[in-house]
Amino acid sequence: MKKINDMTELSNKLTYQRYMLSKDQAETLFKDVTIPEYIALEEIKSSIENGKVYLKEIYENMKISISKASKLAGGLKEKGLVKWSHDGNGSEGTYISFTDSGISAVETQEKILKDYYGRVAEKFGKERHITLLTLMSELENVMSTELDDMGVEAVND
Repeated sequence: MKKINDMTELSNKLTYQRYMLSKDQAETLFKDVTIPEYIALEEIKSSIENGKVYLKEIYENMKISISKASKLAGGLKEKGLVKWSHDGNGSEGTYISFTDSGISAVETQEKILKDYYGRVAEKFGKERHITLLTLMSELENVMSTELDDMGVEAVND
């Protein structure tokens, strides 16, 4: 990579890497679900208690709007990956639970990503990979804070 001497070049490179190139390339790793669907399935998996997780918890944890969470849940239900139900008359909220197909889809996708990123980490160096991910997380936090300070509201839909 050529040396970046100018903030404009740095900004352009970061934007390109973060939002264009990496997204297109990452999509090739996903077989039966989209990236947002996989993220939602992982959120469901990590938040599930007694076989279910409330939609409210999903959208709050993912920091997305209820309409976006509903759309994701609807798409997952249409694919037969989750069941979407409610307690009582529904006033207590709706919840999501996995189907066998959903569990299988998550396990399959996890294996694909683990294999890929395992090879990447092996070639790049595990410690360097961890350091890079830590720095990227810190950068993302600084960028989000800067947008907040500028008064820019998050776009969730």
